[in-house]
Amino acid sequence: MARLTEGQIADEELRGWAYLLGGLQTRIHTGDFAAGLAVVNAIGAAAEEMNHHPDLDLRYPHVDVRLTSHDEHGVTDRDVRLARTISSIAAGAGARLDSANVSRLELALDTPAREKVLPFWAAVLAMEHRSEPEFGDELHDPADALPTVWFQASGGEEPRQRWHPDIWVDLAQVQPRIDAALAAGGTLVSDEEAPRFWVLADSEGNRVCLCTSQDRD
Repeated sequence: MARLTEGQIADEELRGWAYLLGGLQTRIHTGDFAAGLAVVNAIGAAAEEMNHHPDLDLRYPHVDVRLTSHDEHGVTDRDVRLARTISSIAAGAGARLDSANVSRLELALDTPAREKVLPFWAAVLAMEHRSEPEFGDELHDPADALPTVWFQASGGEEPRQRWHPDIWVDLAQVQPRIDAALAAGGTLVSDEEAPRFWVLADSEGNRVCLCTSQDRD
């Protein structure tokens, strides 16, 4: 089953879902643990019937859901169908889907010596090294509990920032987060690559990127 492009996913108009870093994500506000558990059980039954299984994170007031087709390293029609089913389950339970407060974290290491340092970080983090044309060199947690680590080529000049986080959010959430960051004393370093990503910095110059799935097909 072919991986869908960002444009094809947008055409599906999945309300309450965000397309973040190769997956569909939502937060189902259930209000309490028992209601959340009932929703999880209903999703589990539907997933078994469809033979396609989501990642679920049950908390007291909500359930976080992520859908991706691991064999295609992205979203396929299977994920879209299951997303619609989960939306129906949530609606039937009187629960609200929320895409505004979901995000995906990656860590980027800026280094001129990727080949030398990558094995070290793979060892201490107990991560798998993935190297593919569309991804480059990345470290992935097999259990998907830790954020992906990727290695960005940079110069060796000092002083320099070596680590920076990439925060993946829905496009509609970028401006509110920029506004909040600026109000908190930060600066907008660059928007030259928008809408793919924006670079911000705190008052000491530590940088972070706000990333979206736009213009990446």
